Amino acid sequence: MSKEISDFRDKYHEEALWTNSQFGGMPAYQIAVEWRGAWIKYIDKLLMLGLPEPAGFVFMGLLCAYILFLTLKVDYRLSIAGAIAFAFSSYNFVILAAGHHSKSHAIALFPLVIAGVLMVFNKRLLLGGMLTAVALSLEIYATHLQITYYLFITILVLVIIELVAAVRTKQLLSFLKSSAIIGCAAGLAILCNISNLWATEEYGKYSTRSQSELAEKKVSTGLDKDYATGWSYGRLESMTLLIPDFSGGSSSYSLDNNSATYKAVAENAGAQQAKSFVKQAPIYWGEQPSSAGPTYFGAIIVFLFVLSLFVIKGPLKWWLIVATIISMFLAWGKNFQAFTDIFFDYFPGYNKFRTVAMIFVIASFAVCTGAILAVKQFTDAQVDSASLKKSLLRAFYIVGGVCAVFLIIPGMFSDFSASSHEYLKQYDWLLAALRSDRESMVRMDALRSLFFISIAFFLLWFYLKKKLKPAYLFTGLIAAILLDMWLVDKRYFNNDQFIPKSRAESAFQPTNADLAILQDTSLDYRVMNTTVSTFNDATTSYHHKSIGGYHGAKLKRYQELIENQISKNNIEVLNMLNMKYAISEGQDKQPMAQRNGGALGNAWFVKEYKVVANADSELNALTGFKAAETVIVDKRFEDQLKGFTPQFDSSASIKMTSYKPNDLLYKTNASSEQLAVFSEIYYPNGWNAYVDGKISPYFRANYVLRSMRIPAGEHTVEFKFEPEVYRVGGMIAGTSSVLLYLLIFGSLFNEFKKKSPEVK
Repeated sequence: MSKEISDFRDKYHEEALWTNSQFGGMPAYQIAVEWRGAWIKYIDKLLMLGLPEPAGFVFMGLLCAYILFLTLKVDYRLSIAGAIAFAFSSYNFVILAAGHHSKSHAIALFPLVIAGVLMVFNKRLLLGGMLTAVALSLEIYATHLQITYYLFITILVLVIIELVAAVRTKQLLSFLKSSAIIGCAAGLAILCNISNLWATEEYGKYSTRSQSELAEKKVSTGLDKDYATGWSYGRLESMTLLIPDFSGGSSSYSLDNNSATYKAVAENAGAQQAKSFVKQAPIYWGEQPSSAGPTYFGAIIVFLFVLSLFVIKGPLKWWLIVATIISMFLAWGKNFQAFTDIFFDYFPGYNKFRTVAMIFVIASFAVCTGAILAVKQFTDAQVDSASLKKSLLRAFYIVGGVCAVFLIIPGMFSDFSASSHEYLKQYDWLLAALRSDRESMVRMDALRSLFFISIAFFLLWFYLKKKLKPAYLFTGLIAAILLDMWLVDKRYFNNDQFIPKSRAESAFQPTNADLAILQDTSLDYRVMNTTVSTFNDATTSYHHKSIGGYHGAKLKRYQELIENQISKNNIEVLNMLNMKYAISEGQDKQPMAQRNGGALGNAWFVKEYKVVANADSELNALTGFKAAETVIVDKRFEDQLKGFTPQFDSSASIKMTSYKPNDLLYKTNASSEQLAVFSEIYYPNGWNAYVDGKISPYFRANYVLRSMRIPAGEHTVEFKFEPEVYRVGGMIAGTSSVLLYLLIFGSLFNEFKKKSPEVK
């Protein structure tokens, strides 16, 4: 989806800010824009050690978590163990395998922001304020607002806990001072990224995350609840936090030839069919529509977190507990609808996000932090050895006991059936085999988790018995945690995801259908590809300007056009979108290109216009209309047609003469004033129309396109994308970035000055 944007940047050394590569056209804000004044990017690259994506994000997660634990006064060796536990949480690698790099980027910075906030509350005001400002600037720069929103929830819980503690200890003034510094740091971070945030806020009003203008959809200002909670973690499925493949791993899991599924398929359909089937077996049986892999915190980490509930005291403990509980309840989504509704209906912005199971990132962070702080209690010996032994045994009995139950009775709470596999019910033998393999996976992973828990238990037990030195304790924990997480991560991010560079560079080799279409050197036309999931796949955009594509926040009007017209194969709508080619499956099962002779081109003059009352009427009017002759106009734009009398000139011409995604040039010639329709997506914030260099009015037509009156005679018409958010926002961001760097140098100089011996 970013190919056109990056090609334009390489050729013209500027940002297009718009792309026509998918959904007919949309702002590039949420795809691949390099923002003016975003000088925080240099620190971002430093934290990645110059490594390429996604390796850089893994290193960044390790480094940021390590810094957090150091700020919590954790031994540097134990901090390494904590960093590994955080960065190697299975979800972080599942999303890398899926290509969600911005999400991975934002998660990696999570602990660095918290480190800054905690430093401020621990009265290291200047240094903590600086770190908060820098880390939060980086977090926003990562451009994954959903993860940033979850970070805000985590900080909000911390602030509330700190407020309660401040009131109880009569330290309210100190709390207010710390909160003010955190607020200022957040303000500076926002200003450093104002272009991006401003553009996102502006675009959000027109995206699928906004309120529809259609009468039947004016219920919510955000996403539909069913859509937003589609990927909700099951309550029982949450056992994956401790037992990784408790719910069957992923929807396309690779089983071996010893599995019950392989043997059943081989017996009923042959060995060759069995080998193929078990490579991507539908073994997942959780409550989500599908899964690329489980959220696994690590058996050792869960065990140590439970231990922390007995040994950690004070506000920090309650912050981690409350954050974990909120995260888990919200991750359940529709499986705990009453709690979800509170946030969906009353928390500003929460209803803009989907895939609620993602909020487990909060619990992942909190559980990891609590686990490491529990071990810190042991090494700091802040309580007596007898008490620690008692707490250690309690935690082992609880967590180890859970593992033992599922080892002995794996089907205690479920029969391992998946409601999503109804299509297989005619194959009773296959469902029975799948259930058998699922049961086996639960049993084996329960044993596995019990094994790793036992390692951690005995390391701490022998340490308390003074039979193990701290160095060996830390080394043992590092090795055990790394081995535990590594082996699970390799199930979902492994050699299959790594390919030679030469192959990566040719990942989007054109098909014969693509090559045939690319023979057409016309400036601008669109392609509809039905050999892929047209509106959930962006690969077509690599070679063509696509009718479809993939984006989590496409323009809402275009989505409604898809649902109400394109999905019903309204050829007139496809013609007005200049769909010149369709790619479909040929008789040989290979993609085949077909030309659409009815495509109307880049722009055309119409004979008449029809004014309608509202959005519903405008969308419905596209059914049965002739796009080449009539244009549908919402009543809100009626003023622009005052004084205009259609006098269609059959000899008139309008032709695109130059194309850039952000600059479209046309030549027109007509004997009388004409009404032109442009096959370009209407977006009111940034697109300006010029006739012979003079800015001129235009309006929305046909629900998603642009239209304008063209004077008689020969003229040059130009559409230029010139959003103020990029120009003005860039100036504000640049100035704020200078202030941020001054704050960095000032705070570091102050720290150096404090530690330097006085010269007499």
